[in-house]
Amino acid sequence: MVLRKGIITLCLLSSCLLFAQGRIDGFYRGKNNTSLVLGLGFEDGTSYFTGETLGKLDLSRSVFYSSIFGAYGITRDLDVNVAVPYIVSDDNANFQDIAIYLKYRVLKVLTTNGRFEFSMAGGISTNLTDYDLGGLNDIGQQATVIDTRGLIHYQWNSGWFATAQSGFSFKSNPTPNSIPFTFKTGKATSNWYYDIYYDFQHSFGGTDYLSTPRPQDFRNFGVNFQKVGGTVFRPLTNNFGIYASLSYVFDGRNIFQGAGYGLGAVYNFRRN
Repeated sequence: MVLRKGIITLCLLSSCLLFAQGRIDGFYRGKNNTSLVLGLGFEDGTSYFTGETLGKLDLSRSVFYSSIFGAYGITRDLDVNVAVPYIVSDDNANFQDIAIYLKYRVLKVLTTNGRFEFSMAGGISTNLTDYDLGGLNDIGQQATVIDTRGLIHYQWNSGWFATAQSGFSFKSNPTPNSIPFTFKTGKATSNWYYDIYYDFQHSFGGTDYLSTPRPQDFRNFGVNFQKVGGTVFRPLTNNFGIYASLSYVFDGRNIFQGAGYGLGAVYNFRRN
């Protein structure tokens, strides 16, 4: 038995960081249903990618975070998502950027083996607080981002699924615009949910940490990354479950290389 739509609430479990896996997922909550995710995590940066041609620096950083994510089904085909993170990076500790997204299912086609869906999404994120800028322990770039996404999702009758999403992120000056891409595959059953994913971002232009002259405004950094990860979710009741996640940034620009670990809880409020 495939998990009901309200159970699958895992699209932003690690979204409290700028470099999280895709901002939206391929599942819908259903009209008047709400999902709430509370998460904790740790990222262990062991080296720093300084730029596209400048290699890596022997720098390290430990980041702890907590986050709250909510999703509400406005209609059967329209969801709204809200995420709020709190991040601790060395002596920098503050709320980071709130993100609000709308996702609409444009097309749904039933096949012999499952269903194909195409969705469009758009959102905005902006800093909640005037957190510090100017060092490698920054928790963000204080950029306001208008994000657009297209998403293709296929789910087999067996519970296996595959989702791909991409679009364009328009960022406030001087932060460079970027293109995101995420591919995720996994399986959702009545007893377990698990996935693996590949996450990518390419920024257009911007400066690097070791550029000449040295950057005066870290908001101007061009941030690229390639990241892999996975999530395991276990429902404990009809409305409540827990998850664990693992990720690794293996390439990029102006970003720390290293692993990330997450734990959290999911609760679903259902009216239908």
